[in-house]
Amino acid sequence: MFTGIIEEVGEISNLQHKTSGAMLHISCKKILDGLKHGDSIAVNGVCLTVKDIKAAGFSADIMPATLQSTNLGKLLPKSKVNLERALKAQGRLDGHIVQGHIDGVGAIREIKKSDEFFTIHIAAKQELLKYIVLKGSVAIDGISLTVQEVRSEGFGVSIIPATLSGTALGYKKPGDLVNIETDIIGKYIEKFLKQEQCNETMTMEKLISMGY
Repeated sequence: MFTGIIEEVGEISNLQHKTSGAMLHISCKKILDGLKHGDSIAVNGVCLTVKDIKAAGFSADIMPATLQSTNLGKLLPKSKVNLERALKAQGRLDGHIVQGHIDGVGAIREIKKSDEFFTIHIAAKQELLKYIVLKGSVAIDGISLTVQEVRSEGFGVSIIPATLSGTALGYKKPGDLVNIETDIIGKYIEKFLKQEQCNETMTMEKLISMGY
């Protein structure tokens, strides 16, 4: 589990595409402290497993499905990525619950500046927008953000200067793709409601079959 609070901005040193999947090599410093083989790292919000660790960074395998459903397959050498180590049991949950399981990809449509703050408008499909709630939480490339606006074709998030300078968002431009993970709470609620509706339907059908 992650919090959406980015620890470091890393840089892609190499992305090796294989017959199936790929190997991602990332240059970084801070998150190497205490890092071990098999640890989980959120890279642009995608939970990956550390394969090899070197003095200048680490590498991780990417499954074919992950390449297709996230922006990791579009990365190039020197691309900046957000990095976060998994939350420790005794750690503080400063952002929100982030699983590292991307729900889909959106495209930055507009970046607006107002004084020292920025608003980023992101286009997203309806299958994602149904989980986007005004003032709710969303993870964009692994960053825990608050939804400030919801539109028919997308949504907007406000960015404070510290987030812009401390994450890879500062390198983004209109047209760039971002990974989106919606709030897990909304998905659980939807699951429970669907199950209740299913149970009610089954009960009604049973009563009808019994002649009631």
